Amino acid sequence: MNRLTIRDLDVRGKRVFVRVDFNCPIGDDGQVTDDTRIVAALPTLRYLSEKGARLVLASHLGRPKGVPQSRYSLSPVVARLTHLLKLPVGFVDDCVGAGVLAATTGLPDGGFLMLENLRFHAGEEANDPEFARALAQSADLYVNDAFGTAHRAHASTVGITQFLSPSAAGFLMEKELKYLGQAIGQPKRPFWTILGGAKISGKIDVIGHLFDRVEGFLIGGGMAFTFLKAGGHAIGSSLVEADKLGLAADLLKRAGEKNVPIVLPVDLVEARGPKGRDEHRTVDGVEIADGWMGVDIGPRTVEEFRRRLARAGTILWNGPMGIFEEPPYDAGTLAVARLLADATKAGTITIVGGGDSAAAIAAAGLDEAVTHVSTGGGASLEFLEGRELPGVAALTVRP
Repeated sequence: MNRLTIRDLDVRGKRVFVRVDFNCPIGDDGQVTDDTRIVAALPTLRYLSEKGARLVLASHLGRPKGVPQSRYSLSPVVARLTHLLKLPVGFVDDCVGAGVLAATTGLPDGGFLMLENLRFHAGEEANDPEFARALAQSADLYVNDAFGTAHRAHASTVGITQFLSPSAAGFLMEKELKYLGQAIGQPKRPFWTILGGAKISGKIDVIGHLFDRVEGFLIGGGMAFTFLKAGGHAIGSSLVEADKLGLAADLLKRAGEKNVPIVLPVDLVEARGPKGRDEHRTVDGVEIADGWMGVDIGPRTVEEFRRRLARAGTILWNGPMGIFEEPPYDAGTLAVARLLADATKAGTITIVGGGDSAAAIAAAGLDEAVTHVSTGGGASLEFLEGRELPGVAALTVRP
């Protein structure tokens, strides 16, 4: 972490533009249904407030595509944040302009003001310099605590840093980079990676970047069937990326040559269709008959994963093991979540790489039972692929 953090800033009496990631789901009743990302930002917000900063908070919500839409307003987020902080949070109906400047000028030390959805302006995603300049007029310093958007070169994550200096990382950003960076750079060994999700194409670069860093890969989810088919197994009507079969075969060959195992399922749950109400059964083995599709890993696979991870020093997990949003096809994913919780108790560093994996471990009620759950699905993947994140690169380098 060679970038400034909020500990390096003198914030008392200064307006601090804090880019947060409050892209939370909103229910039909207009209430936030999952406040995980808001809760994750609270340490940074409380620290800055206690230090006397005047906090100007900015986030996006959904994909309004540069046009104001009431269903994407951050108003419900403000209500939830006010409840969590137990402090008043002001709100303005835009993120740039005279009204915003007036509101920020009137902020007291330690006070909070939430701006309206950044993506109501097309200049946000376009990283438009003039829009970035307009955002910067509402503050004196910049803090980025939105790891979930750090892989996007937007006006509020990159452009604004050209007009506000210094620019520093918040506690959440720092924590994300610490744990993900440690996993890649100096992991406690043995280091195992569990990969799942629908497609191998979304994880190719992760596998490639981690090949020389891990003891092995444990594979589940839809992507397992591309590997299984490449290995000559019948997969019925299971999800497969036909154009990636050659790649999967090459990865299996490379794993053998480097003695870095790619561990595939040894048993499966197969079903007539993807819905939990469809006829389904557990099969001992990985051959799937015509008219059936693989929907989850089986219990023997879970035990094989447990055996492999028994003495792990670090475990990184990204991607569910099956169609986890359709019980009972969530059994394998929930079992892996429990594996990580048990490993954490035994002293293993366990990192869940955001996205569906984070949702799954939260559904299991075990998000507090692992070392770190990333708030950034796409950002964590790009970081694990070895890419530089624009939102991190834009922050002020530590002298």
